[in-house]
Amino acid sequence: MGLFEVVLKLLGMGAFGAVGGLAVAYGVLVILTAPSRTGGMDSTNAAVTWIAVGGVLVALMVLHIVLGKQLLLLSRGLDKKHPL
Repeated sequence: MGLFEVVLKLLGMGAFGAVGGLAVAYGVLVILTAPSRTGGMDSTNAAVTWIAVGGVLVALMVLHIVLGKQLLLLSRGLDKKHPL
């Protein structure tokens, strides 16, 4: 296994790690914008925020999963003719 394959494997694993980081970021957003009795956002604005940001984060997660799988395939020496 050469240096190129090792770097590809690390990049692929990092892409999957980014998916976890995006999920944690979404959880923090939900916690911070949750309606409370003492103030903050109302439930309608909180729901709109969760849906809007959630849609973008889901798209980013799917992209990272697809690219991570492709990088891991490349690191194993598969699909070198058409990498993407």
